[in-house]
Amino acid sequence: MSTHYSTTAKALHWGIAVLIFGMLGLGFYMTGLDLSPTKLQLYSWHKWAGVTVFMLVVLRLAWRVTHQPPALPAHMSALERFAAHAGHHLLYALMLAIPLSGWLMSSAKGFQTVWFGVLPLPDLLAKDKALGDLLQTVHVSLNFALIAVLLAHVGAALKHHLIDKDDVLTRMLPRRGA
Repeated sequence: MSTHYSTTAKALHWGIAVLIFGMLGLGFYMTGLDLSPTKLQLYSWHKWAGVTVFMLVVLRLAWRVTHQPPALPAHMSALERFAAHAGHHLLYALMLAIPLSGWLMSSAKGFQTVWFGVLPLPDLLAKDKALGDLLQTVHVSLNFALIAVLLAHVGAALKHHLIDKDDVLTRMLPRRGA
């Protein structure tokens, strides 16, 4: 078994990561703007990226099911292994739940999602302001949970690299000459 993730797994990991970090920044920025054409355009871009992240995560999960990742280092304790697996499961759950909560929120608020301005996605709920407001709270809360889990994920990768001096971080980085 390889000690590194496949090129496809790495591309999906880093592509999704870039999109998520961009969307978090955009989400915080756009919510503070006054209503304007620019704000509406930024919301559209945010929704397009959310749909894209959702689809890439589904693809990544399909890849993960059909391609076994490298084994965790033998020196990891049972608790560390549990935390690693739980953290990854939580990341996947949040990466699916957040775009879904955004889509549900948009539907309940009466704003259809049109992917890249071309493909209209069906509304998942009837227009309902109170439900839309509740789903907005859920969406924001899930994003704060994602930030916490991402900080733990990055912290764990840095701990493995700087303290444990193992290959947990480097096996997800692009390899030179590979």
